[in-house]
Amino acid sequence: MAAAGAGAAPASPPPALRHRILMVSDFFFPNFGGVENHIYQLAQCLLAAGHKVVVMTHAYGDCTGVRYLTNGLKVYYIPRRPIYAQSTMPTLAGAMRLLRVLLVRERVTLVHAHQAFSALGIEALVHARTMGYKAVFTDHSLFGFADASSIATNKLLKAALADANAVICVSHTSRENTVLRACLPPARVSVIPNAVDASDFEPARDESEVAKLAAGLGIPSPQEWAQQVETAAAEAKGGASLSSRGDGDAAAVAPRRSSRLRRRVAGGSVQEGEEEHAGGPANGAGPTGRGGSGDADGSGDARPGPPLTVVALSRLVYRKGVDLLALVIPEVCARHANVRFVIGGDGPKRRLLEEVVRRAGLEGRVSLLGAVPHERARDVLLQGQVFVNASLTEAFCMAIVEAASAGLLVVSTRVGGVPEVLPPDMLLLCEPSAEGLLAALEEALALAAAGRDPRAQHERVRAMYDWNDVAARTLRVYDAAMSDPRPDGLLPRLRRCVHAGPWAGPLWCCVLVLLHWWWRLLEWWTPAEGIERAPDWPRPPGSLSQTRLA
Repeated sequence: MAAAGAGAAPASPPPALRHRILMVSDFFFPNFGGVENHIYQLAQCLLAAGHKVVVMTHAYGDCTGVRYLTNGLKVYYIPRRPIYAQSTMPTLAGAMRLLRVLLVRERVTLVHAHQAFSALGIEALVHARTMGYKAVFTDHSLFGFADASSIATNKLLKAALADANAVICVSHTSRENTVLRACLPPARVSVIPNAVDASDFEPARDESEVAKLAAGLGIPSPQEWAQQVETAAAEAKGGASLSSRGDGDAAAVAPRRSSRLRRRVAGGSVQEGEEEHAGGPANGAGPTGRGGSGDADGSGDARPGPPLTVVALSRLVYRKGVDLLALVIPEVCARHANVRFVIGGDGPKRRLLEEVVRRAGLEGRVSLLGAVPHERARDVLLQGQVFVNASLTEAFCMAIVEAASAGLLVVSTRVGGVPEVLPPDMLLLCEPSAEGLLAALEEALALAAAGRDPRAQHERVRAMYDWNDVAARTLRVYDAAMSDPRPDGLLPRLRRCVHAGPWAGPLWCCVLVLLHWWWRLLEWWTPAEGIERAPDWPRPPGSLSQTRLA
């Protein structure tokens, strides 16, 4: 049985455009994250190289219909509502009719779906294969194998990817995870990492630029923070000489608080609303934490080191390790009077951080900025010397590359594909525990205090990661997918998908048969010849980048 009727067969790429690509995912702008940025940056590079790219995603509030982004990137915001974390409700054939019209209208030759969490992306991949189009899938996340949701997702992914022409993962760890979950031949899965536009994350030109950016964020500049540290150190030294009579009592109380906190860090958990929070109010009020002295034992004799800022920038959700961060912040502030935290991001775990800051009296040393638009991420990063990523799972982690590009020393949990991302002199790895994170932060603060060259690090990151390289490697995958010799007919597809499992395989075959006949009905009801073709975005001579991707 033929895979595609004469009216809906994918068009051959015209000479001027080697590929006409439809990228599909539930995750795209105006929402922001690693997947959204990957799709946008990859699309821009492909457009600059002379290919056509169209994006299909669900509507975001008032952002509906057809929109054009930079360089004529066309985005279809279709009328589907997200049900959880911007992922839409899975349907059997709900998007097929609209997808077919879009494919014919834009003369698409290849469909590229992104993210296993995206129901819209998985549906588009399956429907595209039903209609005879070549399809590529990029997995951006890691999944488990034991819990119910992972088992169901893995079964669906195994059935859907059995028919994909090519699969891309963003790290070698992610590749191993996807190969095991979807039972794919390893040769069909490529590894293409994310990248960063280094020009968006250049180190600061001078201190005045950093101060101006800090004013825009509503936080003290590094210079103001340095003055606060010096003032508080002088006050602490004077207070120590005046209160010598109470040294015995203070010496008795401080170790008790410190030992309490160490037990809490070793336990590795923080509960919202606890009565006895890390360090207690006496450990943190004011810019130095009123009782922190800059040395490890809190004796007050050592002069505080150079003022340092630790930056965290992520969604404040469980899998980003916010619970670990909440455990570590009071202890770091108690040990180092010269350290503050600037945290950007929003999410359900923000309440936990606010509670920890309030109970520890760290309002002057921990700044919670809330949601930070991506265009202002550099403003936040330039405030610090150390960047911390406490994630519990990551396939790649774009944030640590952006931080390294801005010149920060990165501390991260050793999870997923993170160890593959940066060299050891830029990245300090630790186990995903409070003790491990605390030890890594201590080492990073010592290295940052010794001084680093942000500009040299930025140039190294620029050489390591480039979106044009990502696009060139992706194009090679597209070329391989277009020349995939496997037949596209219904019967060969059924033979490939029946092995998805003893019950999932036959069930998926029934779904494919139903989708095939639904597509045939659509072909009869609305012939492809009757669908108007959309004009391409005009590109005057010389408007494209002079660099063509190999």
